[in-house]
Amino acid sequence: MKKRTALSAVLVAGGLALGNSALAETPSASMLAYTCAGCHGTNGNSNGPATPSLAGASKDYIIDVMEYYKTGERASTIMGRIAKGYSKEEIERIADFFSKQKFVPAKGQKFDPKLAKKGAKLHDKYCEKCHADGGTSSEDDAGILAGQWTPYLRYTLADMMAGKSHVPKKMKKKLKKLHKKAGDAGIDQLINYYASRK
Repeated sequence: MKKRTALSAVLVAGGLALGNSALAETPSASMLAYTCAGCHGTNGNSNGPATPSLAGASKDYIIDVMEYYKTGERASTIMGRIAKGYSKEEIERIADFFSKQKFVPAKGQKFDPKLAKKGAKLHDKYCEKCHADGGTSSEDDAGILAGQWTPYLRYTLADMMAGKSHVPKKMKKKLKKLHKKAGDAGIDQLINYYASRK
């Protein structure tokens, strides 16, 4: 009886030790990323107009944005709280996963062709240097703008221009110049341009 009790104790202790080490491991990239699917869509292609698609964005861009959410340097509704729940390693894994997914432009977005034409010129003058290829490139650690949900772009740009969210220095200067020249109408033209890019 004593041998059986001792053996049971050893098995339980061993099981707990294995269980604790298994729990201590960081979940896989796909497992972490699937927790984002409710808002950002399967594989990072969002179905909700106020939520951006993450698929295809650069790893560094996603990491930077998550860090800004964690520190409160980027305005959010719930992302600030969510970001604080992830470790640096988990954020890196999530970013790596989404950076390898294919970006699918938002479907069914309406746009005004005349405004989009004016927005194309504004993009070329103020945005193309960082948001290359008409806003489709994720290089230079810039977010994908072409085909992104327009309500999300509006909210994000409004937060940046109001000083509620971190803006890179180069972008801050360009936004200021664009707004001085074209005002809110210029922002609307840009957003129509990005909606037209499929």
